[in-house]
Amino acid sequence: MSELGTVPSATASGSASAVAPDQPRRRRAFGLAWPIVLSLVVFVVAWQLVVTLSGLPPYILPGPLVVAGRFAKAWTDGTMWPHVAQTMVEILLGFAIGAAVALAVGVLLARSRLAERLLSPYLVAAQATPVLALAPLIVLWFGNGLSSKLVITTLIVFFPVAVATMVGLRGVDPRLIEMARSFRSTGWQTIARVEVPAALPAILGGMRVGITLAVIGAIVGEWAGGEKGLGVLINIARGSLFDIPLMFAALAQLALIGVSLYLVMVLVERRLVGDR
Repeated sequence: MSELGTVPSATASGSASAVAPDQPRRRRAFGLAWPIVLSLVVFVVAWQLVVTLSGLPPYILPGPLVVAGRFAKAWTDGTMWPHVAQTMVEILLGFAIGAAVALAVGVLLARSRLAERLLSPYLVAAQATPVLALAPLIVLWFGNGLSSKLVITTLIVFFPVAVATMVGLRGVDPRLIEMARSFRSTGWQTIARVEVPAALPAILGGMRVGITLAVIGAIVGEWAGGEKGLGVLINIARGSLFDIPLMFAALAQLALIGVSLYLVMVLVERRLVGDR
């Protein structure tokens, strides 16, 4: 009788332990989502109030319902998708290239004071020069195709990720490095297995900034010269068609892309390093 009595309780405890880990995840997802939803509702209501009280016509300041209708029409008639696809390719590839190069340079700057002294003035000068001023030259050198957009996006992503990597690696506890050396780890093994994991919160923080800047870099490149992309669509709406609701719809799509990519990086950070 005692054995039969213990089976249901063991089964119940096992099922409870299987379900329990999902509850904190749902709470974290809810805690991440509700401020965004609330702020979006407040923004839309405030936008509609401004439109109503100002009395401006839709060709100057369209309301959220007008923009939502134009947004839906742009997707259903096939206007939006080619531009979104082009911009997404530029953002993701540019971010991947810029982050990879920045990680390598950040490790170099963290490990070598000489490299920092030699490279830092050029890095700061490149960052201080507005990308919008460099974009026409880059398009002239690399053409109107994908290459120029990737160069511009890489440049704008590079600096925050490189600096975050350098600062994160220099903030690693020296005792961890000494322990790795006591186990006869090589320099690269110490970097890959000790320093980078310990610096991961700072590195991912830099990548969160970098992924949002990648959106800006792609649009700047498209404004400097391009045939497709959301930046091109904004220029088309502003220029020949003077379709202000379409311009707002393209801006809304850009905002959705930026917020979505940022949230993806937040989820990746929480997955890798947990809540800090």
